[in-house]
Amino acid sequence: MITNGFTYVAVLLFMAGVLVTLEKSAKGGLQKFFKVIPAVVLCYLVAMLLCTLKVWDLGETKAAYSALKNNLTYAMIFAMLLRCDIRKVLRLGPKMLLGFFSATLTIIIGFVVAFVLMKGVIGSDAWMGLGALCGSWIGGSGNMVAVQAALNISEADMGYALVIDSIDYSLWVMFLLWAIQLAPKFNKWTKADTTKLDEVSVKLEEEAKSNSKPVNFQSLILLIGCSFLVSAIATNVGAKLYSWTSFSDKATWTVLFVTAVALIAAVTPLGKVAGSAEVSNLLLYSVIGLLASRASLLELGDAPAWILTGFIVLFIHAGLMLLICKLLKLDLFTAGVASLANIGGTASAPVLAGSYSGALVPVGILMALMGYVVGTPLAVVCANLMKSLA
Repeated sequence: MITNGFTYVAVLLFMAGVLVTLEKSAKGGLQKFFKVIPAVVLCYLVAMLLCTLKVWDLGETKAAYSALKNNLTYAMIFAMLLRCDIRKVLRLGPKMLLGFFSATLTIIIGFVVAFVLMKGVIGSDAWMGLGALCGSWIGGSGNMVAVQAALNISEADMGYALVIDSIDYSLWVMFLLWAIQLAPKFNKWTKADTTKLDEVSVKLEEEAKSNSKPVNFQSLILLIGCSFLVSAIATNVGAKLYSWTSFSDKATWTVLFVTAVALIAAVTPLGKVAGSAEVSNLLLYSVIGLLASRASLLELGDAPAWILTGFIVLFIHAGLMLLICKLLKLDLFTAGVASLANIGGTASAPVLAGSYSGALVPVGILMALMGYVVGTPLAVVCANLMKSLA
C-alpha cells in the first residue's frame, strides 16, 4: 500500500500517461474502443479501481491530494481559457451565437426537468453530480472539474457524472453525425439561409492558417509558469472576495476570478503563445486522476438510473432545439454544432463541423471555446436551481 504522497501522485501521472499514449497510438478495434470510452474517462475509472483495491492509503496521501487538487484546477482553467479570444467569437455573427446560447439554455432546462423527474430515484443530493455534468455539457471536462471545485462535489458523484458523460455523450455524437444527411430537408423545413455562415467560415479558416505557431520549450514553460502564478494569486483573492461579500463560497469566487483574468489575458500577446491546449490537457488529466483516486467503484451502484437521467436531458434539449430552429430559421449545421460545442467541446464540435465542410472547422472550434467561458458559471447557476427544487 502506498503511503508516500509523491509516490501516490507519480503513479497517477504515470497511469494517465500510459492511457493517453495507448489512445493516440491505437489502431483497429482498440481505436474504436477509445472513441466510445476516451482516455480521460478511463483515467477516472482506472484511478477509481486502484482506490477500490486500496493501492494507496487515503489518510496518508490526503495531504498531497489537498495541496494539489484545487490549485491545479485553477491553473487548468487559466490555461484552458487562454485560447478564447472574445473578439473572434463575436465574429460568428448573431445567428450562430443565438444558436449556441439556445443550445446552452435548453441543456440547462433539460437538467432541471430531469432532476425533478428523477430525484426520487437518484436522490435529492444528485443536483451536485448533475451540476458537474452540466459544466461538461455546456463547456467541457475542464468545466466539470471547475464546478466540482466550486461546489465541493463528492468524488462519487463525479464518477456518476463521468459515466453519463461517456455513454450518453457518445450516442449523441453518433446521432448528430448521422443527421448530417438530413441537412437539406431540415434547412428547407426551417427556411434557413446559410450565406452568412459560409462567409464567416472562410475568413476564420484563412486567419487560422496564418496564425499557426509551433509549440516549443519556451512557450510551455511560460504558460505553465503563468498558470501556476495565477492559481496562487487567485486562491488569496478568492478568499478576500468571499470575506468582503459573504456570498456563495471561496472556491466559487476563486474560479470566477481566474476566469476573468484568463479572458483578459486571452486578448494579450500571451493568448497567442502556442501550447495552451497541451498545458490545460496535462493539468486536466492530473486533476481527473486526483479526483478519482478518492472514490471507489463500489459507490457507482445507481449508474443505470443516472444514465437514464442523462438521456432525459438530451431528449428535452433536442425537442426544444427543434422548436427554436423552426421559430428562428436556424440551419442544421448551426443547431448541431451548437449542441455539440456545448455537450462535446473542442474534442468533437470541430469534427462535426468538418463533416459538413472543411471550411467550417474554425466555427466549431470557436463555438466550443465559448462553451469553456460560460460553462462553469452557468453550471453553478443550474446546480443551485436544482438544489432549490431538491
